Order: sequence, then C-alpha cells, then structure tokens
Amino acid sequence: MTESPETPVTALDGHTAEQLARTFKALSDPTRVRIVAALAERELCVNDLAEALGMSQSAISHQLMTLREMRLVRFTKAGRHVFYALDDDHIDSLFRQSLEHIQHG
Repeated sequence: MTESPETPVTALDGHTAEQLARTFKALSDPTRVRIVAALAERELCVNDLAEALGMSQSAISHQLMTLREMRLVRFTKAGRHVFYALDDDHIDSLFRQSLEHIQHG
C-alpha cells in the first residue's frame, strides 16, 4: 500500500520499537509459537501442553516463563493446577493474522 504525499509518516519512538521487536523475538522460537497455537484453541496446564507438544514439562515451563515475561500469556491457579491462556485478544489476533499471512502465500 502506497501512502499519498499528503499523509505524514509517523515514526515509532525507540521504546515502542524496542518492545515490539522483543515481542516478535519472543515469537521467533518454533516451540513458543506452538505453545501460542495450542493456547489460541483453549486454556491448558503445563502437563497438557507438554503432552500435546511431545516435550517435557520442564521445557514447556521454561518457554512459558519467556512468554509470561513478555505478557503474551497469563496464568490462573485452580487448586494445585496452573492453567495458561493467551494474555488477551491482541495476541490471538497477532497469531491468527500471521498464520493466515503465511498460509496465503
């Protein structure tokens, strides 16, 4: 899409650009993308994620920590179980639009 000459271009400030780059970096790992894909379907506990992805609970927990730090996933506790979900609809939308983009090409 080409901008008309009358439309000014707004540059991102450095802090916002850094945060956006960190978000994309967090999503650049195939395991984390698979976790996001699973959580886009429904809320899951670490054990369910490990089973679904064929990985150890420790490996899944490690990746979830990165996703939590970036506010891409959130967790809730129910007794002894911890359930993970995408942090909000923006993450779901980002994932689905990116997936649609690569499937389109």
